[in-house]
Amino acid sequence: MKSWKNAWDLLAIVSLSVLLILIIYFFPESIFRKVVGLPFILFFPGYSLITFLFPEKRSLDVIERIALSFGLSIAITPLIGLALNYTPFGIRLTPILFSLASFNILFSLLAIQRRFKARDPFIPKIEVKKTIGWEEMSKLDKILTVILVISIIASIVALIYIIVTPKQGEKFTEFYILGPKGKAADYPTKLRVGQNATIIIGIANHEYRTVNYTVEIWLVNASYENNRTVIHHMYFFDRFNVTLNHTPVNIEGNWTPQWEVPYTFSIDKPGRYKMWFLLFKDYVPPPSKPEKMKDYAGTEAEKRILDAVEGKIQSLNLNVVVRGI
Repeated sequence: MKSWKNAWDLLAIVSLSVLLILIIYFFPESIFRKVVGLPFILFFPGYSLITFLFPEKRSLDVIERIALSFGLSIAITPLIGLALNYTPFGIRLTPILFSLASFNILFSLLAIQRRFKARDPFIPKIEVKKTIGWEEMSKLDKILTVILVISIIASIVALIYIIVTPKQGEKFTEFYILGPKGKAADYPTKLRVGQNATIIIGIANHEYRTVNYTVEIWLVNASYENNRTVIHHMYFFDRFNVTLNHTPVNIEGNWTPQWEVPYTFSIDKPGRYKMWFLLFKDYVPPPSKPEKMKDYAGTEAEKRILDAVEGKIQSLNLNVVVRGI
């Protein structure tokens, strides 16, 4: 008999898939995003596919259907992600969300159609009984029942753990310089003595703590001899501090800067330099008060440039040629 009441489970999957999309876009921080999202990934794909493939009640019993629904869902979700990886959309929230939702809705509707045509369709019913008929179950059914119960308990525990203690991501700091127009281009690399030039220095704190950053700028003239860096001149240019709180990485929306400042400078000493921008976190090595445009080549300050060359210090550099007037 074609009654929509007999398709309540599949209609629930369709409704919850649409509901999850609305929750993610209108209430992204809601706890219901996790509550609905877990079965959306781990149960709905497999259940809708199994119901489509085996609409008859005699094909599979309830325990087998539920167990296969979990197993197939765990297989289907990564395959959809793998397929998206080879498309222009990539593995991002929106493509994955709509791909999985489309899969769930499509196979749910196809399963409803097959269920209406079946002679003895499988229609799940929620019944409260005093006993689950353990003694009447076969050995295979008992094993599957135990595995199913353990899986459900583990899923609930995992969901509670994820909600209470969200996973901490990788700790890192974004450090970058941009040209005067805010793009990674048009850097001032050819100047005259005393000519003003502007760049933009940016920092973003993803360290999961408040960090006091120190930025040092050095003008360095060096060469690479016998597999090592030889510093000929090393002029201290500038230093400034900024304290930033942690900001989460937003992989779902457009990138936005946390802290940027236009930095205008001029160089009064002609020459060919590599302008080093060094970033220190909560600590600055000696000298504590370097003098501007003093040559620190041959001093302990050389170590900071050598460490930057070897990647031990987070740094950026810009080749600058300064010509006389």
